[in-house]
This record gives sequence, structure tokens and C-alpha cells, in this order.
Amino acid sequence: MLDRAARLRQLSEVDQDLIRLVQDPGFGRWLEQLTATGGCAHPIHLTGSTTTRDAATGEVLHHYDTRNEPGERLLIRCRNRRATVCAPCSRLHAGDTFHLVRAGLVGGKAVPTDVRERPRLFLTLTAPSFGPVHRATTDGQRCRPRRDAQQCEHGRSLGCPAIHDVADPRNGQPLCADCYDYPAHVLWHAYAGRLWKAFTDNLYNHLAARAGRTRTGLRRSLRISYAKVAEYQKRAAVHVHAVVRLDGVHGPDDPPPAWATADLLVAVVRTAAAAVRLTTPYSAALGEHQLRWGSELDARPLRAFGGGEGLADDAVAAYVGKYVTKGATETGAGLDHRITPPNDITAAPVSAHVRALMRTCWRLGGLAELEPLRLRAWAHTLGYRGHILTKSRAYSTTYTALRAERADHQSGGTQLADTDLITDAHWRYVGSGHSAGAALLAAGIAEDHARNREIAREEMAPVFRGPVGSG
Repeated sequence: MLDRAARLRQLSEVDQDLIRLVQDPGFGRWLEQLTATGGCAHPIHLTGSTTTRDAATGEVLHHYDTRNEPGERLLIRCRNRRATVCAPCSRLHAGDTFHLVRAGLVGGKAVPTDVRERPRLFLTLTAPSFGPVHRATTDGQRCRPRRDAQQCEHGRSLGCPAIHDVADPRNGQPLCADCYDYPAHVLWHAYAGRLWKAFTDNLYNHLAARAGRTRTGLRRSLRISYAKVAEYQKRAAVHVHAVVRLDGVHGPDDPPPAWATADLLVAVVRTAAAAVRLTTPYSAALGEHQLRWGSELDARPLRAFGGGEGLADDAVAAYVGKYVTKGATETGAGLDHRITPPNDITAAPVSAHVRALMRTCWRLGGLAELEPLRLRAWAHTLGYRGHILTKSRAYSTTYTALRAERADHQSGGTQLADTDLITDAHWRYVGSGHSAGAALLAAGIAEDHARNREIAREEMAPVFRGPVGSG
């Protein structure tokens, strides 16, 4: 008969680690910590203490120290939004995003409910063409039919008689990579934030012109509030989905002027986007590029609680919440981590088109005149350096407020008030991630949580098909 040491040697690394964890006297408390993270795939390990005192008397009202915890550390969520990195935290981030966007549509979370009566649109702005690419057609038509045998200067056909389905890897790939304007694509990404700023400025200007008011006078009576999310198309170009709402000058507590209607907003959105023109600084290697929004634009009114015409608020909020959890790797338009040596580009599991965009970022990032764009630092996102989701200050609540509300709910509402209190906190990062056995237990906890959520909402899942350009 094998002795205990021999039997342990026959066990896998995971089995051995599980035995070690279960036999530890602090296993029960450690499992409570792991469960509190929702089965986070890459928890942060902290060590330290927090002491809360009454400011007037100096009495200690609460004290917590990790010296009493297993391993003298506390596990907290990584809070990564990407499902490819941490599914449990990405689900939580999607839920927070849903409530953030929804609050700006129908109220709640300190936003008045009458915002649902405001002019509101769901808007999609796309990038312009940087060269012809293969595309899927939903009506069974050919990709790019041409009656003649026209070719580009590199001897490649400018047509494609194939019928691509949505899963075809050729979708989004250039018909001729040598003709494709990769520098313009990368620069458009780098200036996408400024393009959005120019668009919102134009909205004010065009609204003023339509209403017969001065620009200054309009800004004293009206505010444009928005929440927007960036999404990569199949051609690896970012486009923007945005919820746009008109408020009075003081924000959601203030209704807009009566003349500010949804129909007027739809008309102005189109002219404001078409008028955007940004010229990049002159480069000896590239010259100047004039940047604009693409001609494909979609603007649809929103409706609350399924009534009337237009898109439903909850469906739009769910769509935005779902998208923000996608990583660059999952969309096939980049990587979820930064590129350090350029050799990482060659080894990246991406298409030849995306790899060419990364190499363009790296090449242009070496030009002194483009150094402020930090293209090499953002080569993994193809030059795009904005947040996936951003909002105007007055649109609705914040992620910080939502997380504080959730923490208060989980504590049973017993958290101490922050008035007349002194908090002394000392925390230090000591690691992250799981051992082999802990990772297995965390995955099980995450799966249980996901199953419970699905059971609870299986009758409530909204159906929403993405707007134009969502491919």
C-alpha cells in the first residue's frame, strides 16, 4: 500500500492545491472572501487596516485588520470590464453600465423620472471609408459585384462576386491591402475623441441656427447630455453609439425649451456630423489628413417602457451594458494588453489587416511630430485611446455612486455615516490571482452566480438588434 506522500505525488497540481486549501484552518473564512468577490478570476490581494473614530471623542467605532485573515490578506475584485479577462467582474460592470445608461433615460439614481419626456435619441456615428473591404450582406447579394474586370494599380480586382455570411473571416478585410489607407485609419482613431468634441460643439451651433438664437443664448437655455460607447466594426474601425438627451441649462432637473423637440434633434444631428472637419498637423512623412465622420449615420428616437414608436429604453441600456464587457481580443480588433516589443505584433492572434494597423501605429509612433498621440502605447487598440464608455457630467449617476450603493446594500445599510468621523487607512498591494486549486473553486462560484442570475431574469431578457454599422 502506498504511503501518504506517495499518494500525494500521484495527484495533480490542482488536486494537491485543493487538499492544501481545505485542510487549512482558515479555509472557511477564505471561502467567504472568495464568495464575496463573486468568484473573481484575478482578485487583488491587499494587506493593511482601517480604523474609524469619532472625531469629537476619539472613540474607536470600527477597526479592521488583515492580520486576522487567512494569509493575512484580503481579496477584492479586480473590476476588469473585459469578459475575456474576468467574466464575473465583467458581468457586474455590465450591470452597472445598464443602470447608469437607464437612469439617464427614465430616471432613478438621483435622476428625476421626467427625463423620459425629454427629446432623446439613440445615435450611431461611423468612421469614413479608408478603402474597399469585404462585407457580409443580409439579403444574399454578392459582396462587391462588378460587371467589368476593373483592377487597382496593384493588379487586384476591385470587385468580389462572393456571398459572405457573417462568420466569414474575410469580412472587413481590404480587397487590396496596398491600396488601403492605414495611416488615415490610425490617425482617425487617435483623433476620435476630438471628432466627438467637434460634433457636440456643432450640435449647439446648429441648434442655435435652427432656433434663431445666438450660440451664447442657446447655451444659457439648453444643455446636451449624453452617454456614448465605442465599438469596433469588422473592418477594425471604431464607431460610436450614443444616447443623446436635451435638458435645460441646469441638467436633468431642468426641462429644455418647448421648441427643442426630438425631430429637431434628429435633423441637427445629421447636419452637425456632416460639418465636422479636423485637419491633422503637417507631417513631413504623411502630409496633412482631413478627418471627418462617415456618411453612414443612424439616429432614432427613444421611447420609455415600450410605448409608442422608436427604440425601447431598457433594450438600448442592455445593449450598451453588454458591449462594454467585450475585450479587443474578443472583437478581433486588437489585444487586451499593451505591446512592448514590436515582435509582439508578429505573434499576435489577429488578422493580417489588424496586424497591419498595429504595425502602422508602431511606425507612425516613431515620428517626432506624432509623439503626442502615443501611438506605440496604443498600438494594441489600433491607435484608439479613449474609454469604451464616457458620458457628460449631467447625464446620470456615476460608477462610483453605483458601487457605493451596492456596498451599502451588501452591508445591510449598517455602514457608518461619514459625518464627524475620522478614518485612518493603511493598505498595500501584495499580489493578485489564484493558485491552481483556488482558480477551480472561483470558477465554480462564478458559475453558480451566473446560473442564479439567468434563472432570475430568463423571462425579462430584452431583444435588441444593433443599429447600423454594428457589424
